[in-house]
Amino acid sequence: MMNKKMINGMTVNRWACINFSRSVQDSIVRGFCNELAQMCQVSGMEFNPDPVIPIYNARPEQVEKALKHVYHAAMNKTKGKELELLLAILPDNNGSLYGDLKRICETDLGLISQCCLTKHVFKISKQYLANVSLKINVKMGGRNTVLLDAISCRIPLVSDIPTIIFGADVTHPENGEDSSPSIAAVVASQDWPEVTKYAGLVCAQAHRQELIQDLYKTWHDPVRGTVSGGMIRDLLISFRKATGQKPLRIIFYRDGVSEGQFYQVLLYELDAIRKACASLEPNYQPPVTFIVVQKRHHTRLFANNHRDRSSVDKSGNIMPGTVVDTKICHPTEFDFYLCSHAGIQGTSRPAHYHVLWDENNFTPDGIQSLTNNLCYTYARCTRSVSVVPPAYYAHLAAFRARFYMEPELQQENGSSGTGSGNKTKGSRTESGVKPLPALKENVKRVMFYC
Repeated sequence: MMNKKMINGMTVNRWACINFSRSVQDSIVRGFCNELAQMCQVSGMEFNPDPVIPIYNARPEQVEKALKHVYHAAMNKTKGKELELLLAILPDNNGSLYGDLKRICETDLGLISQCCLTKHVFKISKQYLANVSLKINVKMGGRNTVLLDAISCRIPLVSDIPTIIFGADVTHPENGEDSSPSIAAVVASQDWPEVTKYAGLVCAQAHRQELIQDLYKTWHDPVRGTVSGGMIRDLLISFRKATGQKPLRIIFYRDGVSEGQFYQVLLYELDAIRKACASLEPNYQPPVTFIVVQKRHHTRLFANNHRDRSSVDKSGNIMPGTVVDTKICHPTEFDFYLCSHAGIQGTSRPAHYHVLWDENNFTPDGIQSLTNNLCYTYARCTRSVSVVPPAYYAHLAAFRARFYMEPELQQENGSSGTGSGNKTKGSRTESGVKPLPALKENVKRVMFYC
């Protein structure tokens, strides 16, 4: 990040800092905040060096009380204007503190937060500050990187007509948890033709259910009659609000599907996408390309001549951008292995992409090139990543959403409070799953899961 600037640096005027670490003195926190503010400015943001209120020290077990105190104190100081950012210093071993903080900020207070561990506050590195500044800018609604081809409208089958790129993933509870719901997440690009800014939605569904249930749904309203909704529909609407155009092409990257479920997932989720489109406008059926992304496989790729330095990178791995789509791939279907990242440690694991449905008539080179290029637009670092970013973001969003339901589960299991069973029972959906708390609007619009 040194001497480089973000494409769209955002402004942070009103921010506060809360310190949950007893081992960090106020003077050290102030020094860290000053360094971070300077790095944000150097990177292209406008960042006010002074917090709205003095740094507030709190105990981890009083996280809710502390967050609400800082929120209201800042509101009083700014005469009703809300905080734009909350910096939180956490102990290195913080247990449930991180999850509790994110849940309260994102579902209760509507605060964008950035957490930093004590070890990074004591030992300030420029690289760390640069990475945190990237995350802050994206959370504020900015963009860090944009493909050069996107600016000059040269991305094949993306730049020609408005195109929305989705990423979807489902995370399941750990082995041994036999009642926790699975969490589904869907993200979608919100800028065109750049395709770097994403919004995300999450929902809880039945235990170990792989099909995403809330892609499209209808229900009966006593006043309005049959009402349409669902994550695909909502994200299509937000794309139109953001760009002023409706998507005329859909590319859908689906993570976390095993080979035995390919066509079950394709049939169900492609049908949901089509119904969501049709519910917005009669005869609105943009062509869909449906691609499954897999990382859990045992295929590894090696250079033919390991001693040839031009065919390996510094770590001895194959060069980033290497594609294999013959010999070891499916004999009749369209799949390929792509190693989009430069290996740092150990042997690089290529991602496996399986194109299950393609109404956009991509050439193999076209979809491989697009997928590889997208891997350079990941917001949290300046390197290319190993999995296409929309699928990566969906995975992060689903993982984040699990924090939102932890207290509910503990109450249901009877570990805290009494009489909570009746309370949770009444708010369940038809499938018997307790819905996740709603995200605040200002959080929903940005990449809160970064």
